[in-house]
Amino acid sequence: MDSAFDTEGAGITVRRALELPGLRSGLPEVLACGDRLDRTVRWVHAGEVPNIASLLKGGELLLTTGYGLGTRPAEQRAFVRTLADRGIAALVVELGPRFARLPAALVETARTAGLPLVQLHREVPFVTVTEEIHTEIVNGHYALQQRAEEVYRRCTGALLAGGGVPQVLGVLAGFAGNPVFLETPGGRLLYAAGAGPEGADPLQVWEGLRGQHRDADAPPPSGSVLVDVPGGGPGAGAVRARLVLLPVRAPLAPVHRMAVERAAGILAVVLMQARQEEELAARGRGDFLSDLAEGRIAADDAPAQARVLGFKPGDGPLLPVVMRLGDAPAADGTARAGAVGGGWAVLARAVAEELASVGVPVLLGVRPVEGRVPLLLGLRAESERPVVADRVAAALRAGAERAGMRRPGAQPPVVVVGVAGGWAAASAGLRHAAETATAAQGLPDRPWYDARRLDIDLLLWRLRDHPDLADFVDRAIGPLRDHDHRAKPPLLPTLETYLAHAGRKAETARELHLNRQTLYNRLARIGELLGTDLDDPQTVLALSLALRARRHVT
Repeated sequence: MDSAFDTEGAGITVRRALELPGLRSGLPEVLACGDRLDRTVRWVHAGEVPNIASLLKGGELLLTTGYGLGTRPAEQRAFVRTLADRGIAALVVELGPRFARLPAALVETARTAGLPLVQLHREVPFVTVTEEIHTEIVNGHYALQQRAEEVYRRCTGALLAGGGVPQVLGVLAGFAGNPVFLETPGGRLLYAAGAGPEGADPLQVWEGLRGQHRDADAPPPSGSVLVDVPGGGPGAGAVRARLVLLPVRAPLAPVHRMAVERAAGILAVVLMQARQEEELAARGRGDFLSDLAEGRIAADDAPAQARVLGFKPGDGPLLPVVMRLGDAPAADGTARAGAVGGGWAVLARAVAEELASVGVPVLLGVRPVEGRVPLLLGLRAESERPVVADRVAAALRAGAERAGMRRPGAQPPVVVVGVAGGWAAASAGLRHAAETATAAQGLPDRPWYDARRLDIDLLLWRLRDHPDLADFVDRAIGPLRDHDHRAKPPLLPTLETYLAHAGRKAETARELHLNRQTLYNRLARIGELLGTDLDDPQTVLALSLALRARRHVT
């Protein structure tokens, strides 16, 4: 980049302005702060009034014949100090009728205040000077735009040639001579390009510099360029990622920011397209698994179709698993209540990355309409089921959290593991696991549920709209429910805990933090309200079913 242009913003330097024909014809003489001629001139102003500083914003080169400077040294000192405080680039005074040579008070104050002061020995047309400098500034802007546009064309060419995000970042890093990084809004590194000082790995640079600023709201390292890549979720101003250009090999100029801003627009399109393709692929796998579960794909035809989708499980049993999200993104990719952004593509990618460490073949799909993530895993033997289920459930939950589906207070995801077997068993297992995951909503949170142990809950869920089920719940525990609405302490939690511990009073008292006598009194009151004997096996069975059915009929 031409050194006549500053590296902080658009404009030219005082030194360059003095070299232009207009000012050069006035035989300029620098009287103060000749070491500060690299200051930026953003605009030119001419004026002859004492309060000229109030009309300036900073960065101007002020032209004057001196009539507004005042006649007394105190006025001249105040005039210069006010201009210096305003932050103008330089003061240029034309000698003539007002001053044959600039007063010493003026010169000394300019030196003390750090304001470049120039006197012109010959008269010059100020309008010519203004036009020349403004033209130079505009040309500088245009030159920057042209250089940034060239980078934009090269980035576009890289994409048209089949490249992606790494190729775009490579163009940027080569143009700026510095490493460039693409990070998530939260500061997690996605891609890196370019080299650090002395050829250092860019990841080392990242950890050493940008890695210090893990807070998404923290400012980037001094002198760097950080630009948002739009399109991270619903609503205006959403951020998909951030581009960070670090000045570790050479300083950055305004043209580099322009280039990064143009590249951010390209990357927004690339990432959106990748997201759409990723979501379509995940939905396609989800459709296959749904068709398999519903019997629309025969077990004999399923292996060939699964191979087309990249799933090659081997000869071992297949393990069906379904995760149902408590607060899922909507089918159109936006977020339902409780989800904080990203959509199904983000979820699918996050879950797939987490599942990569499980070490077994996986076919992962999404079903946005139902809010489910179905998958099949290839086991080597049935004995692997518990261990693999633990690892898969942890990966599914971690992926959901990374995708923003675990908002505090929202229902946690439910993971249900079916029965391992061949393709025919996988069909029935996926259907069973999907229904069970819905029926398990509202149960105490667990890493995962065995579908076989929730058959009663599934049966009750299927009967949820039958009036006989609601009547049964009312007959069995209605008096207790009415009591809890109007009196304390509530007794339903005591009954639930008592039945969960199979009538063992010592364990029940410990979990409820009650002494034995208090528990006996509560159990007696429960038996009195219900008109039944809590030691009767049939009564215990009926109460247990009613408590489990209560979730589905209220």
